[in-house]
Amino acid sequence: MDIVARVKGILLSPNTEWPVIAAERTSVGALYTGYIMPLSAIPPLAILIGFSVFFGRFGVGFGLLGTVVSWVLGLVGIYVVALIAQWLAPKFGGSGDFVQALKLVAYSHTASWVGGIFLLIPFLGIISLLLGLYGLYLLYAGATPAGGVPKERAVTFTVALVVSVIVVFVVIGLIMRLLGLGAMAMMM
Repeated sequence: MDIVARVKGILLSPNTEWPVIAAERTSVGALYTGYIMPLSAIPPLAILIGFSVFFGRFGVGFGLLGTVVSWVLGLVGIYVVALIAQWLAPKFGGSGDFVQALKLVAYSHTASWVGGIFLLIPFLGIISLLLGLYGLYLLYAGATPAGGVPKERAVTFTVALVVSVIVVFVVIGLIMRLLGLGAMAMMM
């Protein structure tokens, strides 16, 4: 898989890219190492550079620690949300395949991860947020091809999964606060 072509495909033509994604044979390890890990590193690295280097908001040591912790917790969060998607999909008439659920969750996060580059300059973070909202559409668009959810139930499945994503990432923010990285969590 060419990561650049995949990012371009999922962002610019999701309705044609999702069936390709759904048909691909892959593994959890391949998804993590070839797609999730590199792309999910963009927002925390952009925050580290933007706030530590350009603005001196965090010390480099604190910023690096926060970057690594938030990246690792984000990787765990993607896995947990994929488990939830795997559990939810059959309740909406979809498949309960974990790899398909992980594809759905990972590729729908693409806009948010790529948009994280705007966090280099903190006041442009709103652009990152807006691109992240596009991920809601990507999730909906992938619910049928990747999740196997019937088209007529894709909206309710998407809403249920979005609520799960919110809960999981609020918990991650709380964990970061407990670790003393609350300021870094606020930037995510």
